[in-house]
Amino acid sequence: MTQKLKAQLDRSFELTHDLVAHLDETALGLDLPNLPSNRLADQLWCIVGARESYTKAIESGRWMGFSCSLKTPRQKQPVLSALETTRQHLGEIRFSGLTDAQIELAFGLLEHEVQHHGQLIRYVYANRLNFPESWKKRYTV
Repeated sequence: MTQKLKAQLDRSFELTHDLVAHLDETALGLDLPNLPSNRLADQLWCIVGARESYTKAIESGRWMGFSCSLKTPRQKQPVLSALETTRQHLGEIRFSGLTDAQIELAFGLLEHEVQHHGQLIRYVYANRLNFPESWKKRYTV
C-alpha cells in the first residue's frame, strides 16, 4: 500500500509541474476575478511549502510546522525548480517501513496537493486559460 501511496504522490506532483510548465508566467499573477482570493502564485507557494513541511514531517514522524523556501512564486523558473526539488526529495524517502503516523502524514500531503488541483482548475477556468494534456486526461477538463 505504501508504494501505491508514493506513486499517487508522484503522479500528483507531476501534474502540478505540468500545469505550471504549461502556463504563461503572467498567469502566475492572476486571481479569481470579482472574488476574494489569493493569486495563483500564492496557491503555488502553499503547494511548495506544504511539500517541504510534510516531507520533513514524514521523515521525522511528526508535524514540525509549516515553512516555505519559495520567495518568488510569480516567477515561473523558481516555481518549477522548487516543484522539482520537492519531488526529488519525496522520491528519496523509503516508503516501505513507514509508521502509521508517517503514512498519515503522507496521505495529508496527497490530500493537500489534490485539493490545490481543484483550486487551480477554478483559476484556469475563471481566467480563460487552458490545460496541459495531462490535466485533460486526468481530470477531463
